Amino acid sequence: MPHAPRNRISNAIDSLITHLVPSNPHDDEQTAQERHDACFELVRAIFERPNSPSISADVNHASDLIKRKLIHSNPSQALRFSNLYTRLLSLPVLNQKWAILYLLYQLSDSPNPNEPPPLPRQPAAPHGLTSREPSFRDRELQAQILREQEENQVEAENYQGPVPAEPSFREPASREPNFRESVTQRAAGRATGRSTAIAESKTSTPAPPLVSEEEAVNNVFAPGGLKKLPTERPRRNTNAEEARSQPGAVDGSTKKSTRDVSIKSNLLADNSLEFEPSEMGLLRDLPFTLQGLSSTTLPFTRDTVLKLPPTLPVPIVSLLHTLAEPSLLYRGLANFVKSQAKGLLGQSLRAAINNELRSYLTLVATLEAQIRRALSSLDEAAPRGGIGKAGVTLKRCVVWTREATMGLRLMSLISEESYSKQGGQLISLIHGFSTSHGDPVVAAFAERLLADVTRPFYDILRRWIYDGELSDPHLEFFVREQNPNNEKQNESKAKGQASVWNSKYEVVDAMVPSIMTPDFAQKVFLIGKSLNFIRHSCGDSQWVDAYSKTSSKELKYGDTATLEKWIDDAYKTTMQRLMTLMNTRFRLFDHLQALKNYILLGQGDFIALLMESLAANLDRPAGAQYRHTLTAQLEHAIRGSNAQYDSDEVLRRLDARMLQLSHGDIGWDCFTLEYKIDAPVDVVVTEWGNRQYLKVFNFLWRIKRVEFALASTWRKCMTGARGVLQSNDETVLQTWKSTRGTLAEMIHFVGQLQYYILFEVIESSWGELQKNIRKEDCTLDDLITAHTKYLTSITHKGLLGARRRQHHDAQKEAASLGRDASEVEDRNSYMVQLSLLLRNMLDYRDSVDGLYSWSVSDFTRRQEVDTVSLLRKHRPNSGDMESSVGPDDPFFGSAGGVGGNNNIKSEFPALQERLKQLGVSFRQRLQILLGDLAYQPDVDMRFLGVSMNFNDVYQPVRRKSGKAGAGGSAVSAVGGEKQQQQQQQQQQGGNVGSVNVSFSASRA
Repeated sequence: MPHAPRNRISNAIDSLITHLVPSNPHDDEQTAQERHDACFELVRAIFERPNSPSISADVNHASDLIKRKLIHSNPSQALRFSNLYTRLLSLPVLNQKWAILYLLYQLSDSPNPNEPPPLPRQPAAPHGLTSREPSFRDRELQAQILREQEENQVEAENYQGPVPAEPSFREPASREPNFRESVTQRAAGRATGRSTAIAESKTSTPAPPLVSEEEAVNNVFAPGGLKKLPTERPRRNTNAEEARSQPGAVDGSTKKSTRDVSIKSNLLADNSLEFEPSEMGLLRDLPFTLQGLSSTTLPFTRDTVLKLPPTLPVPIVSLLHTLAEPSLLYRGLANFVKSQAKGLLGQSLRAAINNELRSYLTLVATLEAQIRRALSSLDEAAPRGGIGKAGVTLKRCVVWTREATMGLRLMSLISEESYSKQGGQLISLIHGFSTSHGDPVVAAFAERLLADVTRPFYDILRRWIYDGELSDPHLEFFVREQNPNNEKQNESKAKGQASVWNSKYEVVDAMVPSIMTPDFAQKVFLIGKSLNFIRHSCGDSQWVDAYSKTSSKELKYGDTATLEKWIDDAYKTTMQRLMTLMNTRFRLFDHLQALKNYILLGQGDFIALLMESLAANLDRPAGAQYRHTLTAQLEHAIRGSNAQYDSDEVLRRLDARMLQLSHGDIGWDCFTLEYKIDAPVDVVVTEWGNRQYLKVFNFLWRIKRVEFALASTWRKCMTGARGVLQSNDETVLQTWKSTRGTLAEMIHFVGQLQYYILFEVIESSWGELQKNIRKEDCTLDDLITAHTKYLTSITHKGLLGARRRQHHDAQKEAASLGRDASEVEDRNSYMVQLSLLLRNMLDYRDSVDGLYSWSVSDFTRRQEVDTVSLLRKHRPNSGDMESSVGPDDPFFGSAGGVGGNNNIKSEFPALQERLKQLGVSFRQRLQILLGDLAYQPDVDMRFLGVSMNFNDVYQPVRRKSGKAGAGGSAVSAVGGEKQQQQQQQQQQGGNVGSVNVSFSASRA
């Protein structure tokens, strides 16, 4: 045998002997060493025998031995053994089944003190279990062990010295691990030193005193087992005397020697004290106590109080304290099960706890049967009635009920917490024990509870994701119908953002159970909401019913992966069906395209023809506008443009109407186009969305009107420059030159603003919208979000929603006015600035028309003067004729008369001053706007300022912080109006040409 394995075997044998063989406290080291060596020799002799098997490795043979023994001793258990044997053979993991059965067969013999010590079996025949006669060496080793036991008992009787408090049952620390060198050396030492050690032990060692009862009990129940022989054992003394009186039994004589068998139950019985009520009485009443019922010895004074007898010793009281815990927990849980539940999950929790209590009562019934069987076999003459040999004690009852007590604790904690929780919160509570508790027993118990508690939850979930119906009478599901009186709901309705899609159901985050993630819960919410929307809003209930019949599955707790797969499949199917309906049946995308073409002025030829046909009619007051006239002009614009090729479904929704009238409004101020949206498309284009479309249309319509007016005036001026606008007066020519330059600046501004809004804002936002809604996994929520972002981007970048005012300034003004901050008009917003600029340009157009009329009148006057002069040249007696011209002559006032010429000349300075003021005001406002745009965080808005001032004609002005006037005339960095006029005159020659070029480029 190699050196290392030999050392390991030796160390293992030493540890086994030290743990199993009791030590005598008064033995010296040499005697203890000899006893240890003898045991070691015996074990090594057994290990080193020849390898011939002592029994046949036949599993059937071992099974027959056990079955024959059961038939003779306990026939009722033979059938049960056959069933267990069949199950054992079916286990593929166990390879040495015959060894297991033979071990059980050997262990079946219960120890009997009257039997002689068992002799080691010798190798048997190949097919038999009969052992050979023990050899002389075996008999000598057994006799040696028996003599040492007898000597130890005699020495224990005569011992008078102190008893160690806790004797050591291991080898001294000074001994080295592999101190066994050879078997022959130990045999020689044993032969020479045994007699001397025994003699010294008998003469010099006094008998030990009687050990106290408490110490005896502690020694019996020590963690490592019984470490030494009891100090006083009358029965063992009798057995020792019988063993000494029969010395020849070891030598093979016919007399039998008794074996010293000491088990804990016997030792405890011999050292026990009597107390009332007895342990038998406590065991008799224990099943009633465990069921929460009062008994004679253990009465319940209240639901939470169990009264213990005051005469019991402390160890018994400690055991009863442990047994009282499941009793009190059972009473509390029984009352909880009978209490009224709040909802379906509360009822399922009580049902699950009730099932566990039934299992607990089954355990109590089994324990009661064991107690009755044990009490019926007691021996009244034995100490403590022989309760130790009966197999049932209070301590064993504690062990048997330990796992059940842990389950009752968990259920009691859950029941207490359930009063303040419901629905998903209750599931999260139990699931927390399953995932966050370190004890696997508690985790498994919580998993078992969840399987029963979650059944109503999964029933509601199944109805929601397969039928689109919310069957939750007790509000336990995390999806809930919105309260119509909710403040948030009322706020959404006031803003026009409420719809059937987002105002009917909501997710309650506090009710989402921890068994599902927030993303998973959101998917479940969308599935049910989509099915409900398809059924009730889209009118496609037949598809929902067919889908429910073909796809509905039973949902239960445990298989999370399968549940997630089913939810994903239902999510994809539902979303695909909903988007198909919105695109094909309700033509959502066509409506969005129509809104862009007609409301956002994307259909250019239609808008140009509509404005041209309505121009004369809209110049009249708003009260003079008639609906049939507007409708007729709208129809004319549709038939005369490419709009005629759109579908009737789109064109019938387009309508022209007048907004709310105000005093002094004309048709241009009140006219608007409207595109009617009905359900279910209104969940995307909500009331708020319609307002945003109307807001953008009105703004673009005003820009188009200014562009149309300026273009008409520009064409008239360019045509008249070659005719009626020609003059010999340098002042008039210079005025017309500056006027055309300012008019070109305004046209350039309007062209750049219109290009920016239509192309840089609307077209880019439309492309982003198309990109988002054309995705394969796009849902209705994604489409609504993308459309809202589209409108927000248009209104913000289109200078309709961007504001310069700080939030705290708006709040201060709102507080002073007693209104909401959002309702307070921001006088510094871009919308107000652009409105003032557009109004300024219209006023300038009116002044240019006035100058054009004066120029025509002046041209007519000059033509008349030339005609009169020509007539005078061809008439004779012109001097008489001059003197004869009077007030009655038709050429008196117009042919160079003093009165007519003065009237015409008096209008020109006023017109000139008016044009100059409007031009300066336009530049000032434009410079302020450019200064605001230069500091915008948005790149596109900064680009608008660059395109309007690409050649640095204007000097952008950054306004200082402070309140501006209603007209926006607060300019802080301007040197004055005269300085601007000087700069304008210096740049007049080059600026006009550059602006004309830019205007021509923008028009192209």
